[in-house]
Amino acid sequence: MEPRSGCPINAAVEVLGDRWSLLVLRDIIFGDRRYFRALLTGSIEGIASNILADRLVRLVEAGILTRGTAARGQRARYSLTEAGIQTLPIIYALGNWGLDWRPGSDELRSRQQLMRDEGPVFIEELMNELRVRHLGAPPKPPDGPGPFERLDAAYAAAAEQEHLD
Repeated sequence: MEPRSGCPINAAVEVLGDRWSLLVLRDIIFGDRRYFRALLTGSIEGIASNILADRLVRLVEAGILTRGTAARGQRARYSLTEAGIQTLPIIYALGNWGLDWRPGSDELRSRQQLMRDEGPVFIEELMNELRVRHLGAPPKPPDGPGPFERLDAAYAAAAEQEHLD
């Protein structure tokens, strides 16, 4: 897909600039939802199946995702490419803006707050873990809980606190 102009911002917005593409990427990155049905039923925003199908095709065509081959009757698995993994800093920046300027529940904001508190080193750890999960990179020996385990723990703690309040 050729962008309408040579402007790099335009080129990025043409691929990532709609609401659903970024939310699909969020769910693949943070929810590890790699199959159509998991993306459809796991969307807290309620994406329609036709929109999800369209966004997945667009993201594959743009080189952000790959679609695994599936035999008849089997489900195709989506994986991030390196370009898809490189969207994490963009999603992180949007999340930080959302923390500062938009309301939300403590539970749903907890992961973003952890990423902000941990900083750029944590984002790089997440990207490395995504390379292991999606690209088959060799895992690094753990030095304690991994980044996704820490995100899950932050979410669980916030959910427990909301339940107590």
